[in-house]
Amino acid sequence: MAERAEFKGRIGRTVAESEPWFAESPHPREGAPNVLLILLDDTGFAQFGCFGSDIETPNIDALAANGLQFTNFHVTPLCSPTRAALVTGRAPHAVGMRSVSNFVTGFPNQLGHISNHAATVGEVLGDAGYGTFCVGKWHLAPMEQCSAAGPFDQWPVARGFQRFYGFLDGETDQFHPELVADNHPIEPPSGPDEGYHLSEDLVDQALRIITDYKGVRPDRPFMGYVAFGATHAPHQAPAEHMAKYRGRFDEGWDVVRERWYEKQLATGVIPAGTPLAPRNPGVKPWDELDETEKRLASRLQEAFAAFLDHTDAQIGRLVEGLRRLGQLDNTVIVLHADNGASQEGGPFGVMHEMKFFNGIIERPDEAIARIDDIGGPNSHSNYPWGWAQCGNTPFKWYKQNTHEGGVHVPMVMHWPDGIPADQRGTKRDQFVFVSDVVPTVYDIVGIEPPRERRGFEQLPVTGISFRSVIADPTAPATNRIQYMENGGSLAIVVDEWKAVLKHTPGRDYDDAREKWELYHLAHDKSECVDLAGANPDKLADMIAHWWDEAERHGVLPLDDRGVALFGARFRRNSPHPESRRYVYRPPMSPMPGQASAGLGGRNVVLTATVVHGESDEGVLYATGTQNSGFSMFVQGGRFIVDYNAFGDHTVLESAVPVPSGRCELAVRLCRGEGMAGSVELLIDGARAGSADLALYMRMMSSVGPSVGYDHGSPVSTRYEAPYHYTGMLETVVIEAGQRSGDAVAAEARSEMGRQ
Repeated sequence: MAERAEFKGRIGRTVAESEPWFAESPHPREGAPNVLLILLDDTGFAQFGCFGSDIETPNIDALAANGLQFTNFHVTPLCSPTRAALVTGRAPHAVGMRSVSNFVTGFPNQLGHISNHAATVGEVLGDAGYGTFCVGKWHLAPMEQCSAAGPFDQWPVARGFQRFYGFLDGETDQFHPELVADNHPIEPPSGPDEGYHLSEDLVDQALRIITDYKGVRPDRPFMGYVAFGATHAPHQAPAEHMAKYRGRFDEGWDVVRERWYEKQLATGVIPAGTPLAPRNPGVKPWDELDETEKRLASRLQEAFAAFLDHTDAQIGRLVEGLRRLGQLDNTVIVLHADNGASQEGGPFGVMHEMKFFNGIIERPDEAIARIDDIGGPNSHSNYPWGWAQCGNTPFKWYKQNTHEGGVHVPMVMHWPDGIPADQRGTKRDQFVFVSDVVPTVYDIVGIEPPRERRGFEQLPVTGISFRSVIADPTAPATNRIQYMENGGSLAIVVDEWKAVLKHTPGRDYDDAREKWELYHLAHDKSECVDLAGANPDKLADMIAHWWDEAERHGVLPLDDRGVALFGARFRRNSPHPESRRYVYRPPMSPMPGQASAGLGGRNVVLTATVVHGESDEGVLYATGTQNSGFSMFVQGGRFIVDYNAFGDHTVLESAVPVPSGRCELAVRLCRGEGMAGSVELLIDGARAGSADLALYMRMMSSVGPSVGYDHGSPVSTRYEAPYHYTGMLETVVIEAGQRSGDAVAAEARSEMGRQ
């Protein structure tokens, strides 16, 4: 009836007496360009070759050489807020994403998703007739809503991206990713033994989607958002890329950082006179490290370099695919990072990042025993602070900080049809913020974002187009005032000046120890000369600007909580019942950790009700990966648990066989004193074995559970995944006790660190 009501022709008694009318779908203007936003994760300002490093990124460098290199590009210090600002063209707080999407605080600045009052670039361009897609990392939906049960209203396909292939959480294993296609979980097409790596898969999918669009609708431009998991931990790359960098960083971070800094000066990435920031607190001079520390740190940096090099190769495949299709010249490509290099590897670096989130400082003497696993499926590594600061050359501090090391990242723009030939290969030093990217796209495409969409009044697009800067290197910066905030740390840039406060959580802002710093960025891009004491009036003016911008963009209330934000998991009408009792029935898709029962840091009883035959075997319930996790399974007629604490397997086998017929197989996990615990097996309520656990993990893994099989990499070395249970598994019931305070803290550290 609605279609008939919209009919604008004429209906007579016969066709001869009638006039047809055909509704026309929206269509962009003739010659409208394609748009491709490429985002890297946790990549510092200096880490592309064209921005100073000697890591090989020839494909990114080629885009810069035939495009523009933005040397004064800024983002938020954290993953989800940058992504929200990028895809909406608005301030992250205004659209409900001041922190990672795992948090919902009850305030408008942290909804856990992008407000429906802020249309994404996928929604706006899709409404205008573009074909839209997203591949890679999303992390813009509440994670407890990211299971196969939904709801799906904040998944990519519901937010304007007509196709999606990737992962919804803040990180994933590059060899065994937790994948989603459109609105449903899927298994990876192959494994590492067959040469699988997620970055390659993402580009395969992007090219297939683009080819589908252009093959059927050559008249229709596309808008793609390609968000790699690289170079976020775990740093994982194919073996040949790891071999390529063997020994390349043995000189250490002091020598390498100085070399990258000199290259930045020589190539004009930073202006002459820019000082190299001193070492961050906790970063030792390389010469003071012992040989084991040096060897481990070098290999961890090799893994990062191999990961970035491999990602660059996939970007090259994507660019070459556009060239083959004849689409490269008329595609606006914007490529950048979401925040600076990560500090979550700690002072030494980590073989397994989850150890760090359990409050375990893995000493180099321990990690070195598995050095050859680094970069492969058997590691979840991140590099140490020294290499992270090297990646942020010439700046200080890191991701999560509002100083330049956290927010000043590399950006490249490539658009042969739109960048004048005499400007290709040049640099732009005008200040640009991530929320300015999409308004520039709208300006180029010639689209006005709607004031109302599907019943939702739209927030104003507050990012500012920098299109004028593309053709004219002398054009003034269009964004003159930009606030920043993360975890209570604050910053404001006004023209050539920056004020910044590195906040200590829990401390009152009126505390005398909470000191604002003031820098004249025109002469001091690396924030080395604090002018706060010498110019108090300027500092006061800058601070007043910050509060004005905070009011304008919905930044308040300031919130420096971390651990407390995980306290409201068990509630009505959520995946986490107030009773703390979960009932799972196969077949079920894999679940993300935040939408499922957590085993870390609490007393838990898991009971599987089965109808068992004498020869049946397989996994009943598993969570985690080959690097850490828990699995309960039947094998050789016995009930078995493998508690995999970062490669230290406690395997407990029942003293009696599993009876045929219907029975209950239960595991009782109990937290003990300190970091210890215990595990007990029960068959039909009778004890069938127990063991002590030297380490009772507070945070097991970033990979969630599966019921009736083990998805991804196998938790236990006793089987090959997926190892489906061959009997009848009726239910798995999990009864969870209260979590300890340090378990909640471990999860908070994990979520903040992973993002």
